[in-house]
Amino acid sequence: MPDIQMGFHTIKSHGAKVVKVHAFDWIILLLLVVIDVLLNLIEPFHRFVGEGMMTNLQYPLKDNTVPFWAVPIYAILLPIIIFIIYYIYRRDIYDLHHAILGLLYSILIAGVITDAIKDAVGRPRPDFFWRCFPDGKKVFNHITREVICHGKKSDIKEGYKSFPSGHTSWSFAGLGFLSWYLSGKIRVFDRRGHSAKLCILFLPLLAAALVGITRVDDYWHHWTDVFTGGLIGLVVSTFCYLQSFPYPNDVNGWAPYLYFHMLAERNSQSLARRVNSHRMRRQDTLTSLSDSDKDTPGSSPNSNLIV
Repeated sequence: MPDIQMGFHTIKSHGAKVVKVHAFDWIILLLLVVIDVLLNLIEPFHRFVGEGMMTNLQYPLKDNTVPFWAVPIYAILLPIIIFIIYYIYRRDIYDLHHAILGLLYSILIAGVITDAIKDAVGRPRPDFFWRCFPDGKKVFNHITREVICHGKKSDIKEGYKSFPSGHTSWSFAGLGFLSWYLSGKIRVFDRRGHSAKLCILFLPLLAAALVGITRVDDYWHHWTDVFTGGLIGLVVSTFCYLQSFPYPNDVNGWAPYLYFHMLAERNSQSLARRVNSHRMRRQDTLTSLSDSDKDTPGSSPNSNLIV
């Protein structure tokens, strides 16, 4: 990457300034957290599930191959660790701040979209039968033949949240953002033909895809749930990355926009100081010459008269 770093911009020297400028962004981020929590507390729409539909919803009820608590570790903490490592190398608080802010926005926006759709659609999971009838005894409405569940309330509530996949959405939102970030830092699209760099670019995406596959293998989701969740996460991560960073194939694709705005502002201020300094020196010179002319003998108007 180009070495145009004009001094270090550390957490200590510029951190407070950067956070202050983006205080509103952090407030909205907290609001997204509250919204997502509320979306997980409300009861999802209970879509009609009839007796004839249960044939495709009798897959076994299994534990998660990738548990819920593991998702924030690989989708949030892992990218942040990589951001910090780059910060230690580059000492650029602008990059660290915008990387973390963009990542968290990617995760939370994808989470809010995913959970809102989950609650609104209310699609039953592939293992819905065993959530509804844990003892295997079927109970249906004698008129509509709709299921009358007698399972654990929390299991039934979770059973109506199949579409789209939250695991997959969060995975692609976090690891998709990391993939964008790495592509900019290692200059994947620098037109030099180093195809090996693509392996680094696709590693986070492969990990996210494998997480999605486990959701189908565990019978927690239909494949369309996983596909849609991955699409949501990938699209959101793209928008969140490009909000703060240039495209990776850009000449300045290795740093956030704010970094170059700061350099331009600094150069503008430096130029203004030099112009003012030059103007003052010129004024001082003219003043000195004027004073010198006044003090020189014979410089008065009558000195040139012929007697």
